[in-house]
Amino acid sequence: MFAQRILVVGASSGVGQAFAVQAVAEGASVVLAARREDRLAATVKKAGGGTAVVADVRSDGGAEKIVAAAVEILGGIDLIYYAVGYAQLQMLADVTADDWRTVLETNVIGLHETIRAAVLVMSPAGIIAVLSSEIVDHPRPGLATYSASKAAVEDLLRVWQLECPEVRFSCLSIGATYPTEFGDHFDPALLGSIMERWNALGRTQEELMETSEVAAFSVATYGTALRYSGLGVEYLSLRSPSPVQGSRKPD
Repeated sequence: MFAQRILVVGASSGVGQAFAVQAVAEGASVVLAARREDRLAATVKKAGGGTAVVADVRSDGGAEKIVAAAVEILGGIDLIYYAVGYAQLQMLADVTADDWRTVLETNVIGLHETIRAAVLVMSPAGIIAVLSSEIVDHPRPGLATYSASKAAVEDLLRVWQLECPEVRFSCLSIGATYPTEFGDHFDPALLGSIMERWNALGRTQEELMETSEVAAFSVATYGTALRYSGLGVEYLSLRSPSPVQGSRKPD
């Protein structure tokens, strides 16, 4: 990777963390942003470099603080890798208005506020890359608020691209990946029963993608894209090539 100025939002765990570590290893100048100070400090230590900015995109002014700090530290931004995401495991009949607000504030409004601050300071033909999910096209019972929020994210990016063509927007849709913290707070009993329904619907694959490989692909792809300012990278999709559960015929 040639010298790049990168802001990773959601860098304290999962794909965002792995991307930040990989980007630092490849020689990029990286600002790592997240709301958990201890996890962020551990990521910087693991990466052996980068600068931490502690802020929450859901709070008033949080996104603006992150972007402003990145510009001050890096002298500009070539790439934003937005990996913030939150999911609740609930059947729709149990979802409250507050539940919707929590998911949308994290996955959609926080992203919008980050983009709104970033488009004013991005380098020419810079890239704002945002993680989405295969669940938009392959919905699952129990994850309706998450899939709806990611559908909103994808449409949001399409309109931002129309309104701000001087910046390149990229949606990276990814399938099930491990390790992450995606389902750490899910109720185990509910998850067990719902997974049976996912399997019956063909929504669960036999093998998950590796977080480190998704991150390495992202670093290589966006690093290359920054070399070629005339190419759009509007939609990328990563999904395990393994069969879905139960699709193999018995020997």
